[in-house]
Amino acid sequence: MDGPVRHALVLAGSRPGQVEPVAQAEGVAHKALVEVGGLPMLARVVRTLRAAGCTEIAVSADNPGVVSLAEALQCRVVAPGSGPSRSVAAGLATLGAPMLVTTADHALLRPEWIDQFMADTPASADVAVLLARRDVVEAAMPGSRRTYLRLADGGWSGCNLFLLTTARAEAAIDTWSAVEADRKRPWRIASRLGFGTLARYALGRLTLAEAIGRLGRQIGIEAAAVAARDGLAAVDVDKPQDLADVRELIAAHAR
Repeated sequence: MDGPVRHALVLAGSRPGQVEPVAQAEGVAHKALVEVGGLPMLARVVRTLRAAGCTEIAVSADNPGVVSLAEALQCRVVAPGSGPSRSVAAGLATLGAPMLVTTADHALLRPEWIDQFMADTPASADVAVLLARRDVVEAAMPGSRRTYLRLADGGWSGCNLFLLTTARAEAAIDTWSAVEADRKRPWRIASRLGFGTLARYALGRLTLAEAIGRLGRQIGIEAAAVAARDGLAAVDVDKPQDLADVRELIAAHAR
């Protein structure tokens, strides 16, 4: 895809009934408010999106502190749905496509990663997702513990960066919701694509591009997997140890 994307959505909702360990450890009401490098994580993400050319940014949030911060950052606020996929649906209805999607805990997000993601997304794609190979992640951050999808072309970790390039991407949202539920059980994702795909996965022959492409075709769109060039793109802040690692990386970069 050529040129920057003007619209971006930042997911900063809360999962009902769940206590965020990072927020709890830092004594704040929501993880998006945790400071990293002198700024709340949400503010860092919004600043990076603007540096990448996004001029209209919405934040999906319901926590009063996060809503206040989003408004102070001159972002639109969108009420979150029952989960990330429904929140994306609400954001797409508000902003329209093309729309970039990321999360408030993507504290290391850099403009060049977004630029590269745009440049590497096929022009024909309705939806694209950025993922990083395990060896690339471990080379960038040795010892990082992440969840990987094991496929024929290696282990892959999500980078919390998605691109909905056309209005047809709306068709992917219900499937996204189902994939969310099975994100740590890839065999179930493969089984949704039929016996042939499940067999290829079981035999270790299913590649990432093939899996994403087949998933897209099943719902009538073109979906693309884009490989991250920097393994740090897969590092977000889910646990207190992640926060400590991210703070050290940012401090080292500043030095």
